Amino acid sequence: MPMPPADELSAEQQAAARRITAGPRGAVFGPFVPLLRSPQAMEHLQRLGAYLRFASPLPKKIFEMLVLLVARKWDQDFEWTYHLPLARAAGLSDESIAALSRRSTPPDLAPSEQSAYDIVVELLAHKAVSDATFDAGIELLGPQSVVDVVVTAGYYSTLAMVMNTAQTPPPAPTSLPG
Repeated sequence: MPMPPADELSAEQQAAARRITAGPRGAVFGPFVPLLRSPQAMEHLQRLGAYLRFASPLPKKIFEMLVLLVARKWDQDFEWTYHLPLARAAGLSDESIAALSRRSTPPDLAPSEQSAYDIVVELLAHKAVSDATFDAGIELLGPQSVVDVVVTAGYYSTLAMVMNTAQTPPPAPTSLPG
């Protein structure tokens, strides 16, 4: 689903595109191109994503690790490619990135990072989280961050499903952040 020509956008789509362009993303790209077909859904999702990416208290290293984890789970190359430089900038090691690429547990995670990883891996594999994993998450991350971990995985799973359906290609190297 490529970007529709500007003259074919409805007034609602044009307004939604202006609002997303005026925000921290600065453009309609990636998942927001197919989502523009449903401008209300796009705006609700992009607000959630803006909170998770720019305002959540979840440490950036954990956030970016989770994005890469979900991207590999869904074989989503746009998210993987786009977030790879962000993960490096957030402090995720090359060894951790390589492990995530292989769908393996990163070798050098701090306890809070391991806890976030475990929550999402269990959810994606079993559709539930064990009491021990949940309790460790509450202890190491706190209740708000446990919720933000789960919402991050759900949000990026949604974007992955949209982009996999729309066959969104990976971003060009010149459009990568960082």
